[in-house]
Order: sequence, then C-alpha cells, then structure tokens
Amino acid sequence: MPSAPSQIRSAFGRMVSLGPSRVDHIPAFRISLGLAIPMVVLLLTDHVTWAMFVGFGAFTGIYSKYEPTRMRFRRQAFAGAMLTLCVTLGAALSHLGESLGTTVESWMLLLVGALVAGAAATVVLARGLKPGGAIFPLFAVAAVGAAPPAAPIWVAFLVAGASASLCVVLGLLGHWAGECHPGADVRPSTETWSRAQLGAEFSRFAIAAAIAGVLGLASGLPFPYWAQIAAIALLTAPGRTLQVERGLHRILGTTLGVVTTAFLLSFPAEPWQLVVWIVVLQFLAEMYVMRNYAFALLFITPLALLMVQLGHPQPVGPTLQARVLETAIGAVVGIAVVVVAALWDRRAAKHATAESTAAYPEVPTEPSGS
Repeated sequence: MPSAPSQIRSAFGRMVSLGPSRVDHIPAFRISLGLAIPMVVLLLTDHVTWAMFVGFGAFTGIYSKYEPTRMRFRRQAFAGAMLTLCVTLGAALSHLGESLGTTVESWMLLLVGALVAGAAATVVLARGLKPGGAIFPLFAVAAVGAAPPAAPIWVAFLVAGASASLCVVLGLLGHWAGECHPGADVRPSTETWSRAQLGAEFSRFAIAAAIAGVLGLASGLPFPYWAQIAAIALLTAPGRTLQVERGLHRILGTTLGVVTTAFLLSFPAEPWQLVVWIVVLQFLAEMYVMRNYAFALLFITPLALLMVQLGHPQPVGPTLQARVLETAIGAVVGIAVVVVAALWDRRAAKHATAESTAAYPEVPTEPSGS
C-alpha cells in the first residue's frame, strides 16, 4: 500500500501535469463549431437572449467523444433529447416562478434540480453515456429556470432541440474527419446494473445536490445551483480518492477561472465579442478537460459565466465572488458525501463479515492420535 507522502506526491503530480494527448483538436473543433453556428444565427437575428437555450443544446456534442459513428449517433441523439427536455423544463420553471414568491421559487428550483441530478445520473449510468454524471442536465434546468423568461416554452424547446440536432449531425462527420484514437474505449457498454446500484447512484447525486443547494440558499448567495453543480461534479471521477481530488481541483480551477473571467469582463464588450470568447473557450476546454481537469477549469469557468452573462446579465463583481464561494460550498459537500459513503460501505462490509462468521463458525477438529 503506498505511503501517505507518496499519495500526496501523486495527487500533486496529477494536478500540475497534463495527461497524454489524443487527437483532441478534432472533437474540440467539432464541439465548438456546434456552438458557434447557432450563436451566430442568434446574433444575426437579434435573439442573443436565447443564448442559454443554444448553449445547453450544444452540450450534446460533448457526449460520445472518439466513439464509432453509429454508437456516437445513438448516444448523442439520446443526450440531445435529454438536454432539450432539461432546457424545456427549465423554461417552464422560469415561467412558473413569475407567479410565485422568491422564496418558493428558490426552493422549487433547488428541489427540482436535485431530482434532475439524481435522475439524469442514473439514466446516464444505465445507458453508458460518456461523460458520466449529471452536470449538463442539472446546469440546463437550473440556469434556465433561475433566469427570467427569455421566450415562450415552445421556443426554448425548438431552439435547444435545433442546436442539439446540429451537434448530432456534426457528430456523424466526426469519424470521417479523423475523430478516433487507438487507445480510446470504443466498445459498447456491456455492464448491467441492478436496481440497488441504480438507486444508489440516484441517491448519491440527489442527496449531494440537495444538501449543497440548501447550504447555498442559506448562505444568501445569488446562485445556489452553482453549489449543486460543484457537489455532483466530483462524483463522476472513478474511485473515491480521485473524487476527493476532483473536488479540490474544482475549487482551485474555478478560483483561477474566475480570475480569467474577471479579465475578460474588465472592459466593455459587445455581444458578438462575448460569443467569440465563448466559442474559443469551448474549444480550449475540450482540448484539455480529459488531460487535466483543474487546468481545463481555467476555460470552463469563464465559458459558463459568459454564456449565462450573455443570456442573463448580472453585476460582475458579486457574480464572480459568488461563483468561488458557492463552488467551495458544493465541493466540500461533495467530498463529505464521498467520505460518508466510504465509511458506510466499510461498516456494511464489517457487518456482513461478522454475520458470515456467526452463520458459519469454525468447527474445531479432533486432535490426531487421540
């Protein structure tokens, strides 16, 4: 078993080094193109307030990197439908919130966000989608739901669906463009999950999102869903040690990413300039997200903030401060959920061992030669 200093050195090494490169520029270009085209359409038609509908639909392209064309088509089509439904649900919550008090609306968004996190993570696990988890579905529901209504619900559905469909079409061209890698896992998922395992996945994500959301709301900060997203982001890493590491990476990377965002928003910018930055940041995020998560957050954080800022402008200073604080709250909650789950599993294993020993005690043998 490796010593604690050795584990710390390994964790630090993973934080400051880049993983091996694949043909990252090809899927990064495909994904950023799937975002750029509908964003340009919004600019040309003077509907930039629909930017979040487009952005969350375009997250469809992130799914199923490096996979064969047919597999990518099936999985991206499913992911696109899921994200479109999440955007539509968010739009419906936004309209419903107009008739509710602020407190009721906040609790409604928190509860729905937690349920969406659990349900989406469970579906993604059962379908074998990559990336795993529920960051994008939760982000779509919560961000759209928290913003004032930008369009009728049916418009949100059509815009997000069109953006997702474009990404599916671009995904069909990805393999032809060379989006493959001999080291990538391109086999269809053969794992089957029991109801207990799927239930545990739902519980992990829903509970983490609920607790983080409650703490974020109690803190008085303006965007409790950022705490929810930070809490579930680390749960997708393989193994509890890497999950804790990812939580620390999330805090560090987000803090540095906020500095990047502050620079980009430190001077007046036209909507078309923000769109350019969003597309460039999307490309850079996809170039590095599989090689170093903390480093990729230098681009992911301003990407998310600029996309929300484009559709729902907010005061810059308080927004950036809230992003750091709520990310810290969520990451701590996520790490706590991981630790408690590990202790629970250890206790359950000891209990099972004790029951087994009690049920099948060792039978003493007669000494030979008696």
